[in-house]
Formats: sequence, C-alpha cells, structure tokens
Amino acid sequence: MGLTIEDTGAATEQGLPVDWRLAARTAARLASPGPEATLAEATELVARLRSDAAVAEGHVREVTGLGAGMPLLPADVVDRPAWALAAVEGMRSLTDGARLPATPRLARAVTSRTAGLQIGGVLAYLGGRVLGQYDPFGGPDDGGRLLLVAPNVHAAQQALDVPSADFGMWVCLHEATHRLQFTAVPWLRAHFAGEVGRLLSISPSESVGGLAERLPDAVRALRDSRGDALALVELLQGPEQRRVLDRLLALTTLLEGHADHVMDAAGPEVVPGVETIRRRFTARRRGGGLVDRVLRALLGVDAKVKQYAVGAAFTRHVVLAAGMDGFNTVWTSPETLPLRSELEDPGAWLARVRP
Repeated sequence: MGLTIEDTGAATEQGLPVDWRLAARTAARLASPGPEATLAEATELVARLRSDAAVAEGHVREVTGLGAGMPLLPADVVDRPAWALAAVEGMRSLTDGARLPATPRLARAVTSRTAGLQIGGVLAYLGGRVLGQYDPFGGPDDGGRLLLVAPNVHAAQQALDVPSADFGMWVCLHEATHRLQFTAVPWLRAHFAGEVGRLLSISPSESVGGLAERLPDAVRALRDSRGDALALVELLQGPEQRRVLDRLLALTTLLEGHADHVMDAAGPEVVPGVETIRRRFTARRRGGGLVDRVLRALLGVDAKVKQYAVGAAFTRHVVLAAGMDGFNTVWTSPETLPLRSELEDPGAWLARVRP
C-alpha cells in the first residue's frame, strides 16, 4: 500500500505518515554536487567498485565462514541523488507494515508533507557522506540492494590520501559483510523488519505516560552524557518502546561492529594499506567543523560511530575467545543475539549461549 499523498490522494491510515515522493525530490534538490573528477577517473572508479563488491564478498566469506555456495553479486554504483532515492524507497518498504494509531485525515496530510521535507533534508546531508550501504529491503523486488556512492568514495579517498584501489576494496568489504549478514542468515531480515514495526506501532500514550516523572532523570542524563541526544531519547520513551529500542540498538551495533572487524580482518593481502586507512578513517569520523559536528549529533551519526567501536570490540573479544565458529553462534536465532548489556560484557554473552 502506498504511503504518499500523490499515490492515494490522501494519507493512508497504515504506515508512517510521510510523503515519500516529496522526501525524494527534496533530497535530490538539496544534494550537494560531487567532487571534480575526469571522465576517465569516474568511469574507472565505477567499473572497479561494481566488480570489487563481488570480489570483496568472496573475501568476507573466507573470514566469516558464512554464505558458501551463494552467488557472488556486483554492487549498484550510484551518485548522491540516486542514493537518496534508494534510501527513500528502502525506508518506505521497511516501515510499510507499521500500524499507527488513527489520525484525522487533514492532520495526517499536513504531517506527511512536513515529514517528507524533513527526511529529504536529512538524506541530502547524509548523501554527501555515505560511502555505501546494503539495504535489505531495497531493489526492484524489495529483495535487497548493495549501493556504493562513487562521488563520496572518491572524495573520502582523496581526503585520506590513500590508494584508490585499496580504499575502494576496503569500503566494499564493509558493505559486502552487511549483504552477507542478511542473505546468509535467513531469519535476520524478517526479524529486523518486525522489530522496527513493533517500535513504530507502539501507541504514543504508552510512551507519553509517566513522562513528567521521567523528565528530571532525562535532563540529568543529558547533562551527564555531555549532550548525547540518544540518552534523552531513551529516557523519554515508555518501558515497551525502550525494550524494543534496546533490542534494535543491540542488533545494529552487532551488525556494524562485525562489519568493521571483518573489513580489517581481511588483512593486508586484500588491502595492503589497511592499517593506514583505518587510522586515518577513524580520525576522520571524529572530525569535522562545528556545524558538521552539531548536525552529526542531531542526526545520531556520532551515536553510530560509537556503535562501530562497541560492536567491533565485542566481535574481537568473542572471536579471540571462541573462534569465528563460536562467534557465528550469534546467527543461530534471535535468542542468541547479544543483549545490549552483553555488548559491553562479551563474557556474559559467551556464558549465556555457550555454557
């Protein structure tokens, strides 16, 4: 069922009230131009990234032991507006099953356009920074799509002053890991979609109830966390929302950290300059001017950077303690995924799932 005003003539009663077409148009209009490159440079980069994605997944399978026998597929290499459009389509597909409380048609229509403008602005900002992504809900048949944003890969490689071939393969290793996570673990895609649907479908009254009592704790937490917006969001949510959000944050932290670990574990045989790239890229993640840092904090980008570090540390600990086969126990079922508290205490996860 469509979610946009243009699709149906009015906002629907199911799914997020977002004018997705407006979001896509806004992102495309606000997207900044890519870096300058010659036609020969652009053509070579696009061709290399497309093929490197399949090569990278072969290396990822060797490291992880996942996905044996599955086809090795190339990536779709896109520019910034095309990435934003794909992101809109993926978000729409992911949230289509959310069942929100009934809202008056006029209010929903106004909300949908406002949300479309806001999402479009966010995607325009992120579209200048995202190197690639695997969208398990994207593609023409909603079966998944791996995207690499060529102008951003080129810009980052130039800024880091590292070899183009090394950096492109390094990025492909990360995104190919995400693709393998969702394609080699048969239950993961539906589980992730279900958790997102549960989070969005919780009645606002369930999260608003007790808000006055939680507000002082939220203010103290925000002060103690030095402006960590995620701490405020968590404390302002109701108990059920918090439980679902905890599970989602634990899962995304695991996925991001696992991908970060694998992209480095592939080693210098695959990416000769991996240590230099990692060191410079980590410093770049923390950098940026004042405005950029503020926007990153508001959009949760800084929280995502923390996810990489926590998830990678969990993965390293478990792999050292139990080997990659032991780590792969996480993919057995939703019940073997680490709890959010266990990400900071890998030994507790090992004791629970491998007694």
